[in-house]
Amino acid sequence: MRSTSNPAFRNLPKGNVGYGQYGSNVGFNQPQGGVPGYGPGQTQSGAADRPMTVDDVVIKTGMSLGVALVVGVITAIWANSQLTINRLGEVTGVSGALIGALIGGMLVGLGLSLFIIFKQKASGPLTLAYSAAEGVFLGAITAVFEILFPGIALQAILGTAGVFVAMLVVYKTGAVKVTPKLTKWIIGATVGVVILMLMNLLLGAFGVNMGIRDGGPLAIIFSLVVIGIAAFSFLLDFDMADKMIREGMPSKWAWYSAFGLMTTLVWLYLEILRLLSYLRD
Repeated sequence: MRSTSNPAFRNLPKGNVGYGQYGSNVGFNQPQGGVPGYGPGQTQSGAADRPMTVDDVVIKTGMSLGVALVVGVITAIWANSQLTINRLGEVTGVSGALIGALIGGMLVGLGLSLFIIFKQKASGPLTLAYSAAEGVFLGAITAVFEILFPGIALQAILGTAGVFVAMLVVYKTGAVKVTPKLTKWIIGATVGVVILMLMNLLLGAFGVNMGIRDGGPLAIIFSLVVIGIAAFSFLLDFDMADKMIREGMPSKWAWYSAFGLMTTLVWLYLEILRLLSYLRD
């Protein structure tokens, strides 16, 4: 399979080319008529053994996103009661429970994502658990941002949804082709911004400010670049899901595809939230 900037989609097992009777299943951008060369049809032994389809990916991604949204909203409502706000509407205190939920959600989400990626686990329960953990983390951090910048949560959600839909349309219409050159560019850019963020974190511990996270002009430009990279990463995610479908991978791998898309959505939402806070500040 072609490489992708999303680590969740790297080194996936090969699809089972023995699913010939399901050759008419099509992916996000696959022409009707199926994929030639899949050999003679075989007897279906169960729903879990059939090859994945685009409907599987859409349903699993929708379920994962739904869990994250529901948990996130519940966490955000609860988080409001854990904040101390003065008469000017400023946050003057954060409860230990909220800090624990924020850090716990982040660490659990990170741990689950690393386990899923390195173990190559296509699992519905693990993917939904990851979505729930990210819902706790995003809900907690969004509640704080919403107090500081009223209305920012809805703007960030709409912005994330808009970018996702726009890139899906771009992919389906073929306006931007996912070529090896584009793939290498996006992977290189992703690695570059990750290195910069790690350097900024490390230097920040010693009091050195690189200016990419302080809300200034450079920080705004950096956030715009990161949002652009995250948006183009969706093209690689869609293309990888398409390849998984065309190669006849078992339907359970739709959960893995959903997990990969969720990681990009979380990344994009956080960066849009950060950018909006810069522009509001």
